[in-house]
Amino acid sequence: MHVEPMTPQGYDELLREFKFLKDVEKPRVNEEKQRAAELGDRSENAEYHAAKEKLRHIDKRLFYLNSMIEKAQIIDPATLDHSRVHFGATVEICDVVTDEEFCYTICGTLESEPDNGLISVHSPLARALLGKEEGDEVSVSLPAGRKSYEVVSIRYEDLFGLKKNIRTEKEYGFK
Repeated sequence: MHVEPMTPQGYDELLREFKFLKDVEKPRVNEEKQRAAELGDRSENAEYHAAKEKLRHIDKRLFYLNSMIEKAQIIDPATLDHSRVHFGATVEICDVVTDEEFCYTICGTLESEPDNGLISVHSPLARALLGKEEGDEVSVSLPAGRKSYEVVSIRYEDLFGLKKNIRTEKEYGFK
């Protein structure tokens, strides 16, 4: 089975969304569907069809979240060797051709925010960086072509302190 690495906080967020959808949102939408069904003819009942559609979306999301929970491999970056790039590392790299510097944190799929420098452990760049030390050079095929980078620094900091898009219960639902 394919595993999905994630931080303890990422796993907690995953469980929180799953429980909210299962215990709060799905029963609420089921009740909405029941009320709409009581209005009569279901074939032309927009509220009934909307509720059914919401339930379909909730069930699909629950199925996805459940598969991620089953595949979860919880990794606490604080316990890893900090001299090398591992899951949870914040890595500063320098393009060897242009001297342009970039900073990325390697995280789980559900924790990633590429626009904010949080890249999935499954991305080509993250895979190339894993196991490297400061001063090592990596070459990776990216959509923009083959690039070479030097690892400038490696540090470990709280991944959730870097996130800018932490979802709330309000955003879990299907309104």
